[in-house]
Amino acid sequence: MYPTLYPYGIGGFEDPSRQVTLSLQVQTNYYFDITDRSFRYHNVFMFVIFNIIQRRTAHLHTYFTVKKSNFESVAKKLCGLSADLIKSVAIHLQREQPYNDLSPKQRDVFDLLKNVNTIATKIPGSQASKLLLRNEIRSYTTLFGLPHIYLTMNPNPVHSPIFQVMFGDEEIDLSKRFPELAEPTERAHRLAKDPIAAADFFQFCIDTFFEHLMGWVSASRKSSENGGLFGHIRVYYGTTEFTERGCLHGHFLI
Repeated sequence: MYPTLYPYGIGGFEDPSRQVTLSLQVQTNYYFDITDRSFRYHNVFMFVIFNIIQRRTAHLHTYFTVKKSNFESVAKKLCGLSADLIKSVAIHLQREQPYNDLSPKQRDVFDLLKNVNTIATKIPGSQASKLLLRNEIRSYTTLFGLPHIYLTMNPNPVHSPIFQVMFGDEEIDLSKRFPELAEPTERAHRLAKDPIAAADFFQFCIDTFFEHLMGWVSASRKSSENGGLFGHIRVYYGTTEFTERGCLHGHFLI
């Protein structure tokens, strides 16, 4: 499928002849971290493999829950539905047509959406995964109390000489206070070409901030002996998302 990535036809995913079993996720991370950046720079490989992982996770880790009192009625309605009926309702919703135009059978689909909860916490970006994060934050608050600091970090890789070095620019001298950078257009092209380096840069900024400013030791998962800028941290919680310009930023409760 990708002759430029697999010129000899070997090295694919889930090869049964491989002595050591590798999961799809682990092997993908390895390909994106090796010295040869062909996988990073490929135009479509990253999107295709993410779509495969997302679909597989959805098929393997999606469950339905129903209240015990509604179980029998929901089971009967589920058995009476067909794939074509569900597809017709999906098209109806996509066209933003009114609810009154639905047939009684189509309205049963809406009733099922109200009574059936979809559990998909392991699928990144799903509504269930967001609810999981919210519940974890509430659990942290119950156990440790209200957070003292609400922090948003928004490192910009385009203007950072560290990201340019991670991208592979060997002409930048980080020992200088103000290193000379490439033109803004070139820096933007680098960011678009290697989003893996941008993710590594974001992780580097987060780790450096908590280690050197907040006094947090990631290896032991606790505050250092001397603490940090605000003393000793008992615990913190963070989530990441993308900005409108496509860069990572994080929200933290400390």
